[in-house]
Amino acid sequence: MCELMGMSANVPTDVCFSFSGLMQRGGATGPHRDGWGIAFYEGQAVREFRDPDPSFDSPIAQLIRSFPIKSCTVISHIRQANVGDICLENTHPFGRELWGRNWTFAHNGQLPGVETFLLGAYTPVGSTDSEYAFCWLLEQVRQQFPEPPENAEELWLLLKNCADQLLTLGVCNLLISDAEYLYAFCATKLHFITRRAPFGLANLQDTELSIDFGSETTPNDIVSVVATQPLTTDEQWRALRSGDFLVLKQGEEVSLLR
Repeated sequence: MCELMGMSANVPTDVCFSFSGLMQRGGATGPHRDGWGIAFYEGQAVREFRDPDPSFDSPIAQLIRSFPIKSCTVISHIRQANVGDICLENTHPFGRELWGRNWTFAHNGQLPGVETFLLGAYTPVGSTDSEYAFCWLLEQVRQQFPEPPENAEELWLLLKNCADQLLTLGVCNLLISDAEYLYAFCATKLHFITRRAPFGLANLQDTELSIDFGSETTPNDIVSVVATQPLTTDEQWRALRSGDFLVLKQGEEVSLLR
């Protein structure tokens, strides 16, 4: 199974600290050796890095770890291949355009039978069940909402309904973003934490690295991180339940659909 990490913040923020822990699980402290990827939103654009090699010793991952790319929304994924070859086109996150927005998607789990779901305008580039599921899901959104709905909650309900349908096939822990929101759907295992003032010290679980967030932030900063497993040892992460659909915007939890 793969692992996911996402971030939503109210000010451009780097993920060097969190990614330093996640990348160790890609072949060092975890078995997820079959590629990794990360997408940073910059306004409506996406700066993306993907690599089919293990993240723990990837020179590209070392760049992400050390170079503070700042973003308000980030999605990252480390892969343990089950469906599809180990190659660049099968690494997550995947991206497609809808309504003039860049949508980004990453998946943890297996979805046997997803190929029976009918596709439309979107088709996979690679051979994973994950990318197929993304193409199907975004087609459902496109068909129901040719234009962005005025009421954002209608979109949230549709996305959750699509995730619930995928859940009938197997495991589908998901991270999705359209730049404005970060969506997280839990099938089996997903945790999140919201950091706000007063900020404190945090220690990573997978490598000897700590940070004093108080010295790196302002009192107005709000940052939420979503991960398959908690990344730190001394903070209180919240576990989502199966079927939970979390909506984050600018670091804040704006909805939790169950």
